Amino acid sequence: MPADTPGAVAEALLTFLRRLDEAGLAYVIVGSMAGNVHGTPRLSQDVDVVVALSPRDLPPLVASLAPDFYVPQDTAQRAVTARSSFGILHLRTMQKIDVFVAGDSVFDREQFERRARVPLVAGQPSDVWILSPERLVVSKLRWYRKGGHVSEQQWRDVLGILKVQGDRLDLDDLKRAAAQVGVMDLLQQALQQAGLPAG
Repeated sequence: MPADTPGAVAEALLTFLRRLDEAGLAYVIVGSMAGNVHGTPRLSQDVDVVVALSPRDLPPLVASLAPDFYVPQDTAQRAVTARSSFGILHLRTMQKIDVFVAGDSVFDREQFERRARVPLVAGQPSDVWILSPERLVVSKLRWYRKGGHVSEQQWRDVLGILKVQGDRLDLDDLKRAAAQVGVMDLLQQALQQAGLPAG
């Protein structure tokens, strides 16, 4: 992860992730923070974390977060039931973190198998789990499709990851994941634009 991750962002995120680790809950960082690691950095520092969270996990997690975070409990409960998302707020820095409750599809489960440990802050013991570039590309293509193919930022993020990673990408895994969620046509288009093998 970039060494210039802003202090407030790093503090809030590391505090949250420590609580997840203490609770034994699996997580993976996605979104623009992951994109900044794997692709072309952008100024946005949205903090998106996918968490394997069940209804029985929520009350003890909320209790452990209470000293440092505001958690809208009713919203969080509905999100866990619906496997959607909710936001929490780190009170000292006022940094928001979006928590996405992991789904139960093959693709969703494999996000936790296709992740890597990277340092959040250079020179500090701050390794965190981040989504692989292949799965991040497919995740962004899925959001691009759900949004009606109008998010230029999502598309730029995809192209940035493909161009930066280049031949380091596991194209077989990338294409298999794209087929799983029905975005193979978008992936082929993106690969062509990035100058990578699309066949």
